[in-house]
Order: sequence, then C-alpha cells, then structure tokens
Amino acid sequence: MRRRAAELGPAVAARGARLEVARLSALLDDPDVTVVEAAAWALGELGRADGPVIERLAAQATGHPDRLAREAAVGALGALGDERGLPAVLAACGDVVSVRRRAVLALAPFAGSEVDAALTRAGEDRDWQVRQAAEDLRAAPDGARPGPSGQ
Repeated sequence: MRRRAAELGPAVAARGARLEVARLSALLDDPDVTVVEAAAWALGELGRADGPVIERLAAQATGHPDRLAREAAVGALGALGDERGLPAVLAACGDVVSVRRRAVLALAPFAGSEVDAALTRAGEDRDWQVRQAAEDLRAAPDGARPGPSGQ
C-alpha cells in the first residue's frame, strides 16, 4: 500500500490535488526497498524539491545498503537537476554497475568540469552501457543532452 501511494503521488499532484512532499520523502526511509524506489521515482517525477528532499535523496543515493534504492535516488536527483544533488550523482558514478549507468544518465542536466571529468571516466568504464551513456551525453550539443527520463 505504501509503494502504491508513492507511485500515485505524481498523478495526484498533476490533477491539482495537494501532495505532501514531506510525507512522500519520508518513505525514503521505509524498510521495504520497493517503497524507497517508488518514493524516489515519484519525487523525481514531481520535478521540484526543496533542500531537505534533495538531502534525503542524496543520502539514499550514496548510503542506502540496497543498490535498487541508490539507483532510484540517483535517477531522481538527475530528474530534478538541482545542483545540490550533483555531489551525490558524481559519487554514484563509482558505485556498482547498475548505479553507475543511472548516475551517468543523471548527469544530463548538469554542466561543469566535474561533470566533464566524470563523463570522461565513464567513457572508459568496463561496462559497455556506461561507456555508451557517457558517449551519448558527450556527443549531444549543449542544451540538447538527452534527459534523465530515459534512465
């Protein structure tokens, strides 16, 4: 039920209903990893977040014991594109392969020398999908990078 509530959050908000983002972000601490994944996805889909939400997502992206939760949190940070989440996305570029793939895609809305360096490193990753994602992002013209929604 908690997972389904998180999954429905963006649809509820799209219909103009009041959505308590704080309650949704509290699900990031749920003991069920599928609830954490759904909450992270929903927060990313909302497209807006305050500092505490970014901090919670960043904490999950870098510290959750389950890779599925870390991957979802990284994806949400990329979807939000808030600079406060960039350090966590960059850190996730060194995680397990599924998280690295998502982290490289999550770099799409960001720019700067740290992002360029992470894409260069990802271009030499042992996983071909990580390399391909990095190549796609580096090849995209400025302002036309593929967004993190394809994660």
